[in-house]
Amino acid sequence: MSMQDLIDAARDSKAWPFQEAQRLLKRYPDGAKPDGSPILFETGYGPSGLPHIGTFQEVLRTTFVRRAFEALIGARPEDGKTRLVAFSDDMDGFRKVPTNLPNQDLLAANLNKPLSRIPDPFEKYESFAAHNNAMLREFLDRFGFEYEFIAASDRYNSGAFDDALKNVLRQNQAILDIMLPTLRAERAATYSPIMPISPSTGHVLQVPVEVVDADAGTIRFTDEDGTEIEQSALGGMAKLQWKVDFAMRWVALGVDYEMYGKDLTDTGVQSGKIAKVLGGRKPEGLIYELFLDANGEKISKSKGNGLTIEEWLTYGSEESLGFYIFPNPKSAKQLHVGVIPRAVDDYWQFRERLSEQPLDKQLGNPAWHLLRANGGWRAEEAPGAGDTLPVTFGLLLNLASVLGAEATEANLAEYLDSYLDDVKRGPDLDRLISAAVAYTRDYIVPTLNKRAPEANEAAALSKLDDALAGMAADAPAEDIQTVVYEIGKDETFGFENLRDWFKALYQTLLGSDQGPRMGSFIALYGVENSRKLIAEALARNS
Repeated sequence: MSMQDLIDAARDSKAWPFQEAQRLLKRYPDGAKPDGSPILFETGYGPSGLPHIGTFQEVLRTTFVRRAFEALIGARPEDGKTRLVAFSDDMDGFRKVPTNLPNQDLLAANLNKPLSRIPDPFEKYESFAAHNNAMLREFLDRFGFEYEFIAASDRYNSGAFDDALKNVLRQNQAILDIMLPTLRAERAATYSPIMPISPSTGHVLQVPVEVVDADAGTIRFTDEDGTEIEQSALGGMAKLQWKVDFAMRWVALGVDYEMYGKDLTDTGVQSGKIAKVLGGRKPEGLIYELFLDANGEKISKSKGNGLTIEEWLTYGSEESLGFYIFPNPKSAKQLHVGVIPRAVDDYWQFRERLSEQPLDKQLGNPAWHLLRANGGWRAEEAPGAGDTLPVTFGLLLNLASVLGAEATEANLAEYLDSYLDDVKRGPDLDRLISAAVAYTRDYIVPTLNKRAPEANEAAALSKLDDALAGMAADAPAEDIQTVVYEIGKDETFGFENLRDWFKALYQTLLGSDQGPRMGSFIALYGVENSRKLIAEALARNS
C-alpha cells in the first residue's frame, strides 16, 4: 500500500473520524495554515477533580480525528503537521469542596480562589491545580497520548495572554451584547466578561467591571469590602468568564479543532460568536453525547453512578475501552460494568479481521484507529497478521465461573497452558486472565445459580457424558462441538431447537443463561472435569 492509496481511501471514507477530518481539510485545503504552521487540535480539562473516563474519551476521540487528518494529507505523526494541546483551566475559581478529598477545612478556607492558588490538600504539590494537572499528565502518558500540556495559570500569570485580554477589553461591549440576552436578569445585573481577582482576598470576583483603558489593560470594580479598586487585568490579576475564556483561547492559541459534550452546546454557540468579535473564528468540532448509567440516567459525579476508568481496567482492557468509545460519538452510550466482556471480545474480533480487509474497510474498522491513535503503527503499512487471541474473553469468564471462588490467575493460566500446548500466552492474554478472575469474583460468582435439569435435559446430559467418556483427553474442540450439536438435534430428547439445548447446558453446568461454544469450553476445561460437571448436574435431579 502506498501513501497515495491511503490518501485516496481516506478522502472517500465514511468513518466518522475521517468525516470530521474532511471538514477540517475544507478549511485548510493545503493541509496547513496559510503561514505553514501545524493544524492545532485542543482538548480541555477542568482541574477541580481528577481525570476520568470523560477526559479519556475526549482526548482519544480528538486523537482519532487528528490521525485521520494526517492520513488525508499524507503525513506521519512525526512529521509535525498537527499538534494536540491538552489545556487545563486552572485559573477557574474553586466553587465547591468535593467530599472525597482530604483536608476539607483547608479547602473550605480557600473557596473562590483560582484553583492554581489553593494549597494542595494531598500535600504533594505547590497547589491543588498543580496536583490535578500532574494527575492529568500521568493519566495521558499512561495511555501513550502524544500531546502538549498548557496550563491557563502559566499563560495568564506570565503575560502570554495579555494581548488577548486587551482585545477582550476593547470588545467588552460587543461581548456584553452577545452574552446579556442569554442570561437571567439577576445574573445579567452583575455579569462582566472579565472577572478581577480581589487584591484583598484573592477571590475570583463576579462583579460589574468598568474598562478604564483597554490598551493599558486597566479596569475598575468594587471589591468585596466595598472599596473601589482600579487595577490591571493583566499578568494573572483577572480571569475571563467561561464562555469568553473559551473563545479567547481559540483565537489566542489558533485552535482549529475542538469537540465538546452536548451539555456545552450553548457554550459553543456563544463562544463562536465571541471568537468572531475577537477577530478569529470558531474551530471545527463535533458535539458528542454524554455517557449514561445502567438505568439510562446521566452519569453524575455527585451521585457516583458512573464507572471509573480504574474499574474498567480492572475488569477489561485499555483497547476494549477505546473500542467501546469509538462508534458514533453523537449517540449516548450506557457505561457500566456489564458492557465490558462483549467490548473485549468485539475488539479482538475486529482486530483479527484487520489484516484481511481491503484498505477502505480497514479505515472503518475501530481497531485501525486504535492502533494508529498513539503512533504504534504507521497507517500506510499493513497491520500485522496473527493479531489474535487463542481464546475469547467470554470463554475465560466461563472457565473462571466454573472454578468459582477458587479461580485464580495461576490456575486459569494452568488450564490455558494445557489447552494451548506450545502456544505462548503473551501479555494481552495474561492481562485478560487477570481481568477475568476479577470480573468473575465480583460479578459472576455472586449471581451463579445452577439449576437441576429437566428429565429430557438429564437424558441428553447423560448421552453427552457417554460420548465424552469415549473421547481422548486432547480431543479437538471441533470434534466435541460436533457431538454436542448431534445430541441437541436428536429428536429423542425433545428440544424444539438447538438454542434450548445450549441454554440447558449453560444453566445446568455453568449457572448462567449465556455461555461459550461448548466444544471450546470442554476442550479448555478438560474432558474429565467436564464430565464431573455433568455428574454434579445429574445429582441435583436425584
